[in-house]
Amino acid sequence: MTVLERAASAEVVDDIVLPFAVESLSTRGRLVRLGPAIDQLLKRHDYPEAVSKLVAEAVALAALLGSTLKMNGRFQLQTKSDGPVSMLLVDFDAPSHLRALARFDRARLELASGTGDDLLGQGHLAFTIDPGGEMTRYQGVIALEGQGLEAAAHHYFERSEQIPTRVRLAVAEEFRGGENGARRRWRAGGILLQFLPRSPERARQPDLDPGDAPPGTETYAPPEDDAWVEGRSLVETVDDIELIDPALSSERLAYRLFHEPGVRVFPAAPVQAQCSCSRQSVEAMLQSFPQDDRDDMIEDGKITVTCEFCNSKYVFAPAEVEAAES
Repeated sequence: MTVLERAASAEVVDDIVLPFAVESLSTRGRLVRLGPAIDQLLKRHDYPEAVSKLVAEAVALAALLGSTLKMNGRFQLQTKSDGPVSMLLVDFDAPSHLRALARFDRARLELASGTGDDLLGQGHLAFTIDPGGEMTRYQGVIALEGQGLEAAAHHYFERSEQIPTRVRLAVAEEFRGGENGARRRWRAGGILLQFLPRSPERARQPDLDPGDAPPGTETYAPPEDDAWVEGRSLVETVDDIELIDPALSSERLAYRLFHEPGVRVFPAAPVQAQCSCSRQSVEAMLQSFPQDDRDDMIEDGKITVTCEFCNSKYVFAPAEVEAAES
C-alpha cells in the first residue's frame, strides 16, 4: 500500500478526534480537541470551576476511548466515590454524541484543594462498552485511591487490559475581549498513546502483586521495549497549552511530537454535545410509572421533568401521560 506524504494541516478544527499511528514505534493513538462542544456541555450547568474542570477532563477521556466504537455503540465513563464530587457520568453515543453530568457536595467542595484526586477521593471508575445489537456488553472497573483521572486511566490499562498506555488531559478557560466585554469559553484536549506491537511479548508488563506473596518477594519486571520508552517519553513532553491551544492544529501537534519517527494521521471524527433525551422518551417513561407515582409528581396541575444531563424541561398535563389501557 502506498502512503502519501503531505505537510501537516495548519487548519485548527475543534470538536474532533484525530486518530494517528507511529508505525516505527509500534504505537497508535488519538488526539481530541474540544471547543464549543465542551463549552456547551459545561454551561448547561452551574458547576463551580473545579467541578467544571473535572467534568471536562472526563469528557475528553471518554471521547478518546469511545471514539473507537462503531455505529450505534455506546461508551460510558462513570465514577462513584466518597469525595466532594461523588459521581461523574459521561455518555459517548457513537459516532459523535457526548453528554455529561456531575453530582457534588458544594460545602465539602469549598474545603477541598480543587485538584482532581482531592475531589474524587476513594471509590471506583468504571468503563462500560455497549457495542449495540446482539454483541456482548463489557465493563471494566478500577479503584480510585486518591488519584486523578489520568492516573486512574493508566492504572486501568495496566491492570485490566495489559496494554501499555499513556494519557494526557488538559482543560482551561479561554478569555477573549470584544465589544460587549471579555467572554469566557471552556476548552479541553487530550492525547492517548498505546503500544501495540505485532509480538505480544514486546508489550509484556511487570507481573501484578499477587497480594499473598511473602514479604520481600520480587515480582518479575521485564525491561520496557525501547520503542515504547521513546513513544511514552514523547507524549510526556506535551504541555497543557499544546492540547488546548486554539492556534495549534491537531495535525501540527501530532507532527511536532512525532516528526522524527514519522507519524501517519487518519480522517478526523467530529464530536458534539448532544443529549439523547426527548419529549417522546420522557412521556414513555412517565407512562411506565404506576398511577399513584404519577399523581405524586403533579404540582400546580402539571408534571415537570428536568433532564439531569442537559437541563431540558418537559412539562405535561397529567392526562398526556396516562398509561394506555391494556
